[in-house]
Amino acid sequence: MNSQSEPQWFKSTFSGGSGNECVECAHVPAGTLVRDSKQPGAAQLVVDAAAWTGFVRALQDDQLG
Repeated sequence: MNSQSEPQWFKSTFSGGSGNECVECAHVPAGTLVRDSKQPGAAQLVVDAAAWTGFVRALQDDQLG
C-alpha cells in the first residue's frame, strides 16, 4: 500500500473475543480492505465503497442467510 499511514483495522463487535475465524476490515480511500485476522500479512481484498455499503446493508437486513 502506498499510503503514508497504516490502515486502522477493526473487527465486528459480533466476532467475540475468541479470535477464531474472524476477518478484519479497514476503510481506506479506495474502499474497504478485508483480511484474515489470523494471517494479517496475507492477501487483502479491496471492496469499493458501493459494494461495501450494499454488503453491510444486506447483512443488516438479514438477506444473506
